[in-house]
Amino acid sequence: MNNNLINETSPYLIQHAGNPVNWYPWCDEAFEKSKLLDIPIFLSIGYSTCHWCHVMAHESFEDKKTAEILNNNFVCIKVDREERPDIDSVYMSVCQALTGNGGWPMSIFMTWDKKPFFAGTYFPPVSKYGMPGFPDLLNAVANQWRTNKNKLLKSAENIILHLNQPQNQVIKEKTKNLEDIAAEQLKRNFDEKFGGFGSAPKFPAPHNLMFLMIYSVIKNDPKSLEMAEKTLIQMRKGGIFDQIGFGFSRYSTDRFFLAPHFEKMLYDNALMIAAYSTAYSITQNSLYLDTAKKTALYTLREMTYSEGGFYSAQDADSEGIEGKFYTFAPEEIISVLGTENGRNFAQVFDITQNGNFEGSSIPNLLKSSDLNTDFSDDLQKLYEYRKKRAKLHIDDKFLLSWNAMMIAAMSLLYRVSKKTEYLSTAEKAQKFTEKNLRCGSQLYTSSRGGRHTCKGVLDDYAFYILALLELYGSTLDVKYLNEADFLSNVTISLFADSKNGGFYLSRTESKELFINPKETYDGAIPSGNSVMAYNFIRLYQITENEKYREYAEKQLKFMSVKAQDYPAGHCMFLLAKLIYDNPPEHITVVPKNKTDLKKVLEILPPSANVLVVNENEKYSLKNNKTTYYICRNHSCMPPFNDYVP
Repeated sequence: MNNNLINETSPYLIQHAGNPVNWYPWCDEAFEKSKLLDIPIFLSIGYSTCHWCHVMAHESFEDKKTAEILNNNFVCIKVDREERPDIDSVYMSVCQALTGNGGWPMSIFMTWDKKPFFAGTYFPPVSKYGMPGFPDLLNAVANQWRTNKNKLLKSAENIILHLNQPQNQVIKEKTKNLEDIAAEQLKRNFDEKFGGFGSAPKFPAPHNLMFLMIYSVIKNDPKSLEMAEKTLIQMRKGGIFDQIGFGFSRYSTDRFFLAPHFEKMLYDNALMIAAYSTAYSITQNSLYLDTAKKTALYTLREMTYSEGGFYSAQDADSEGIEGKFYTFAPEEIISVLGTENGRNFAQVFDITQNGNFEGSSIPNLLKSSDLNTDFSDDLQKLYEYRKKRAKLHIDDKFLLSWNAMMIAAMSLLYRVSKKTEYLSTAEKAQKFTEKNLRCGSQLYTSSRGGRHTCKGVLDDYAFYILALLELYGSTLDVKYLNEADFLSNVTISLFADSKNGGFYLSRTESKELFINPKETYDGAIPSGNSVMAYNFIRLYQITENEKYREYAEKQLKFMSVKAQDYPAGHCMFLLAKLIYDNPPEHITVVPKNKTDLKKVLEILPPSANVLVVNENEKYSLKNNKTTYYICRNHSCMPPFNDYVP
């Protein structure tokens, strides 16, 4: 028998539709029931490819006795964090404030009017790991509600007061620029031996690496590029990169980038394509381009819908075991490739009898010095074999912000590789987005089965504007630039704090939750505020429209205050600031015809700010040929016909 989740669009919610727990989606009916029955709400937030979400579901939400406790004492609500990033953000701040950490599954106990009084993440079915057993916790909370409700209500009020405290930050005096401090912080945290930053677990944070690479070029700082390259190479060699089917997992559980948390997220792979493409454009090291191409190939064959959109994620588990899909034994390799080829492959890719992960082996190249040996035929055979051996669950909803990241990444990869497949993929995905996730000026966060969900949040607008700017950079088609301009003004009208600066995550008039956060920290994904700073800067540098200079400077000022306590946590913003302070050359092109415009695209550098105009009084054709007007380092050169990079 199914509960109230059966008709939802989220694969995560549908996974729980058959639970004995009487789940509700986030809806008025659930909150009204809580108020009417005078019982608290248990809110569970997760996502469909989350390993520990699966574990807690199997242990607790599928258990009839635990479900009985939940149903008798709580109104139970399930939320997909990816469909409702606003709900996830607010209650994650609660969880972090109360426990000092966060993660998924997130478990929140709250009142009918959405005020939380207790929070945690995963709870086991019986007390262990220093955590209470989930049934014991449920009974304790229910008993407290019956006997000491006023104490819980007071706790909820105190939590809300704490989270709503105004943050009156002022810019502190400093002797160095924020970007210099960030680079120094990253250097102090760099793992010289194995790449990456800090100890385990290690997250890729590709935007941090892009910041370091751009910083190294602008500031002539070889160490920053060295750190980025060391990390990129180590990740490419490690098990965090799927050596058989390509693409990157979410993070490494160790300091070597060997054993990943095996789920693959669309956003990680988009950002990784961008990081490796950037590395190639700076160094011309073919390994980086090869890695970007392989990650794009993974996306095209595993994560791309036939009509153009990109799926959200692939599960870490197969047959109930995390990572089973990705690991091998030597005899398996030999059975597929034959004795000689199999032994050679197993030796190079560290597949041994003892294994390197829970008795089995994650293919990796960490012990290999030569990455140029061609194993393409063997890899294809193993890829086909692995697909038949097991199947991974795919979260097949389309998230606008994540799709936008991949559109931007494919556009950038096209510019550095000149391979038209990537551009056509990006353009097809953009058309899919327009059809399924947009209506006029209204963007939607998620879509599945032809149904979209809630109105878009800041990140949806910010990343889609970024995607449009990258498409413009790859095509010089002014329609993308015009749409980026239009949606930037929509974003300002919907999300901007005109008084204090910055952008709210939800619309300024939103009263659904007790707080409307302004996210500025660049975590696994750059914040919407950082991306808007980047968008305004790009729009100003391309169009030279003064309104965007004003928007950019206002956003830079706001973000500089937010970043000062820990600049290294705001690398996407600092990358934008570097570009603002050190603008790439600006090229105004007056094409003779469309054929000449295609030639222009082939020779222009990927990072240039290019504006295409028709011949006019200010910009005329010289010698009746395609003409370039170039400005760099705050000075402009005479017009000429032949551009040389």
